[in-house]
Amino acid sequence: MRAIDEQTALTDADRDRIAELLAEWQLLSDLSFADLILWIPKRRDYQNWPDGHIAMAHIRPTTAATVFTHDVIGEELSWGENPRIDQALSTGEIVRDTEPELIGEIMVKEETVPVLFDGRVIAVISRHRNAELMRSPSRLELNYREIAHKIYRMISEGTFPIQNSIYRAESAPRAGDGLIRLDGNGVMTFASPNARSAFNRAGWESELENNRLGDVISHVVRGAAEPTDESWSTKMSGKSLRREEFENGNGIFDLLVIPLIEGSDNIGAIVLVHNVTELRRRDRALVTKDATIREIHHRVKNNLQTVSALLRLQSRRVEDPIASAALAEAVRRVASIAIVHETLSASSTESVAFDEVYDRIVHNAIELSTHPIKISKVGTFGTFESVTATPLALVVTELIHNALEHGLENEGDSLRVEIEHENGNCHISVVDNGVGLPAGFSWDQSSNLGLQIVKTLTENELKGSINLTRENNETRAKLTFKN
Repeated sequence: MRAIDEQTALTDADRDRIAELLAEWQLLSDLSFADLILWIPKRRDYQNWPDGHIAMAHIRPTTAATVFTHDVIGEELSWGENPRIDQALSTGEIVRDTEPELIGEIMVKEETVPVLFDGRVIAVISRHRNAELMRSPSRLELNYREIAHKIYRMISEGTFPIQNSIYRAESAPRAGDGLIRLDGNGVMTFASPNARSAFNRAGWESELENNRLGDVISHVVRGAAEPTDESWSTKMSGKSLRREEFENGNGIFDLLVIPLIEGSDNIGAIVLVHNVTELRRRDRALVTKDATIREIHHRVKNNLQTVSALLRLQSRRVEDPIASAALAEAVRRVASIAIVHETLSASSTESVAFDEVYDRIVHNAIELSTHPIKISKVGTFGTFESVTATPLALVVTELIHNALEHGLENEGDSLRVEIEHENGNCHISVVDNGVGLPAGFSWDQSSNLGLQIVKTLTENELKGSINLTRENNETRAKLTFKN
């Protein structure tokens, strides 16, 4: 694309128009049974006559075999090398009725279509078809080609693609899904076999042709759809670009209406029909599954909060200070897990925005602290899968509370959490400037339950490592695991 930009005079508006055209690329190719190549004139600006053309895009049909064995994108033609492309650019007229030429072992007929935009020809489409396949066309092929001719005429008049189209997406119906042709009154004059099959599935047992499409849809959805402000006859008149779905007990069907215009007159439309029953049912199943998972997380959170409340009540009835403290620690640990499930219950995915969890953990820690402590954070956690977030929440909770309970004893002491992501690893350090580690400290010999929980979760659940060090009057607990 950069080479094309350097050799052409395309403006930003021109590029946007070409992007809209390329969004219709497969439809145009399929209706034409032809390979399409988009040629951009090579020139510095629109005041200079081009000295050639460069191929910007190439599409092969799904309705016929390609006539090119290689991709032509980036190929260049000098002016005069292909008179048909030159003529379409110079005159702004479609060039047809040319003699077939031999390309490899295939006789290929080429036609050229100017792309008009903002009063000037900004590109040329060359259409390449196998001449042998054009001699005895079927009714479907004749209709496809007639429709293609009308759309190419619209391209040369600057009325296609239709402006402000919002339907272009990978999920949009294709010609092969089913195609219906409407006349200027919304009456069906042709329906492809796949279109007929779709409407048979919807419950229409008669012929489609010579019926109004809107009337047919009204019949098959009778009693199955909510009333709307606009009738199906209006929606399916073919007067405007529309993307609609209808549904009944037999299935769900996606309709794309593309008007056909000649000059300033509406001469009919094509309607692409796609049976999306299984797609929509799968989508709905996924939505239901997601909602169920969120509800489960919500209930788990509620149950954990109930357990936490029961433990808190029990701790108030226990006279032994050691037992009471143990119950208080259990309350804190259960609350950390509940925070993760609360976040998951509000999320549309199984990923946890851990910075939000961390803020809740810190808030709880400050509330339980016996004296003011300054807690800061350097870096961001980002998101983690729930299988990582739950043990990580417990580890961070234990490290912060261990520092608050055993390291930070004076006002003015501070705690800092540092997060760094590097080469697929996450490094989390909890740093405090308190009293430091006891002499001869060892993970394996430590009786601190919180630190034993940290070590076990880090190694078994996070598959990581943790180290405790003392440097520059600071104690650093550094956790490392695969992100």
